[in-house]
Amino acid sequence: MNRVMKTSNESVGGDFILVGFSDQPQLEKILFVLVLTCYLLTLAGNTTIILVSSLDSMLHTPMYYFLTHLSFVDLCLTTTIVPQLLWNLHGPSKTITPIGCAIQLYMSLALGSTECILLAVMAFDRYAAVCRPLHYAIVMHPRLCQSLAGMAWLSGLGNTLIQGTITLRLPFCGNRKIYHFICEVPAMIKLACVDIHANEVQLFMASLVLLLLPLSLILISYGFIAQAVMRIRSVQAWRKALGTCGSHLLVVSLFYGTITAVYIHPNSSYAHSQGRFITLLYTVLTPTLNPLIYTLRNKDVKGALKRLVQKDWSKRN
Repeated sequence: MNRVMKTSNESVGGDFILVGFSDQPQLEKILFVLVLTCYLLTLAGNTTIILVSSLDSMLHTPMYYFLTHLSFVDLCLTTTIVPQLLWNLHGPSKTITPIGCAIQLYMSLALGSTECILLAVMAFDRYAAVCRPLHYAIVMHPRLCQSLAGMAWLSGLGNTLIQGTITLRLPFCGNRKIYHFICEVPAMIKLACVDIHANEVQLFMASLVLLLLPLSLILISYGFIAQAVMRIRSVQAWRKALGTCGSHLLVVSLFYGTITAVYIHPNSSYAHSQGRFITLLYTVLTPTLNPLIYTLRNKDVKGALKRLVQKDWSKRN
């Protein structure tokens, strides 16, 4: 890590400049308020889900075990990105130190990759719940859940160590302007003063593995779920199946619909300003909406919140 940072620092010769939205000063003021609001909601919402899932014994199930991991990933991801973004939006200074840039690159890449795998794991959990209800407790036993969650975290760590290190070892030849609001691989490799074709191929291949492969597994899982639901004649069972899967489908659509646009076609996205706005969606907006989706659409979470509030109220009285 020290060697990588030394290489980056020598190549740049000073702090990086996150250009971000500096070409639109009026928009920066609006974005500051919106991003700050989203960040506060993200902190409150995801912390609530973690606490409720941990404190209420009725939610000690595989679904909420994975949801707790997802909320923790979203908390860490936004905290890695948003404070620096708010600082840049609020004042004239748009700089970030080489060490800060490297930390942001490693952390955001690790957490984003982890979320990709985690959403696929959650889809498998929903498949087991709907298609194998009688064997659900046997299939999704605690040891398997821990192994699947561990696999998601290790996949994210492995990807960031490979992609992040390769990116930071590129010679930047004094190029300091990052035409983005975060230190992200597609934007960072644009600074290199050497041929980056091999890096773009490597990024594309990694995106296939960590984006399209999990997405394919999610679609396959929901294909089986759709077949199982079509065979159900009970309206109540239909509603239960849709309720248990609807929230996850919304989250998957929000996350994958935005992140694939950036990583599968980085040249087209980063050639224009829409790349920055798309990144805002999956790094700021999606972590804000996830808790709302899971609480507003989920009777179990709302019931757990009600029980905890009543329990706290009874203790006080």
